Amino acid sequence: MALKKHHKILIGSFTTIVIIFMIASGILIYMLYSDLNIKYNEINQKIESYQLLTTSQINEITSTLQQTQLSVSSINQTFNNQIDLLRASTSSDFSKIIGEAVKSVVTVRTDVAQGTGFIIDGSGYVVTNAHVLSGGHQLMTIDYNQQERSTKLIGYDKDLDIALLKLPKGDYDYLTLADSDQVEVGQKVIAIGNPLGLQFSVSEGIVSAVNRQGSNALDAYIQTDAALNPGNSGGPLIDSRGEVIGINNFKISSGESLGFSLESNYIKEAVNRIAQQQLNQTLIN
Repeated sequence: MALKKHHKILIGSFTTIVIIFMIASGILIYMLYSDLNIKYNEINQKIESYQLLTTSQINEITSTLQQTQLSVSSINQTFNNQIDLLRASTSSDFSKIIGEAVKSVVTVRTDVAQGTGFIIDGSGYVVTNAHVLSGGHQLMTIDYNQQERSTKLIGYDKDLDIALLKLPKGDYDYLTLADSDQVEVGQKVIAIGNPLGLQFSVSEGIVSAVNRQGSNALDAYIQTDAALNPGNSGGPLIDSRGEVIGINNFKISSGESLGFSLESNYIKEAVNRIAQQQLNQTLIN
């Protein structure tokens, strides 16, 4: 039986509604899926962000711990150094400092006289008193291991009684020149030299005065009661840090314990002046 017109309209309308419903449902489902996918991606991004943040914080904490460990080690080292320095400055036992310093001290010998010198540069530059070389024609140095080396005179400063020498090419232990402006009366010092031919002898004393005037009319000398005798000339006057504060220069023979050393800042000036004139370079900053 053929459908009547109004039946066809009803069926068509129903079909249309079903199709529209299906399309709407599909769109809704797609929208819900898209929204869920967006939220899923956002959650993943947040998780990744939190992971990166956590990793960064862990790395930062690890770095902080490492820096803390280094700081603690540095503090401990500084503390130990201060303890060693305190022991050296309050005790008569300079053995540790002497054991290191003597490696950089040499006997300076000519064919007519003998004195002392000390190495101020790792390549082998040596400082001594110019008067130690006076009248000599041959020059050599002898280290604490009794090794003799032919040595070259670079130049000298007559007014400050400073001579600059050069050892053969090599890698040498050397002494650091301190800032003599910081030297204080009463601080302990040691003098290393070769008094009366007794090689690498050490005498201890204190700084009796600073900025004493020498025969050159310069207020450039440290007065010390450390024993100085012929042969000590050119040797280092060393503080409790193991640094050179002066070069032993002369004593007043009519009195006891009246030794004088040219201050280290004047040594620097003289050495650099000689080096500029002869080598066109600066040795000590």
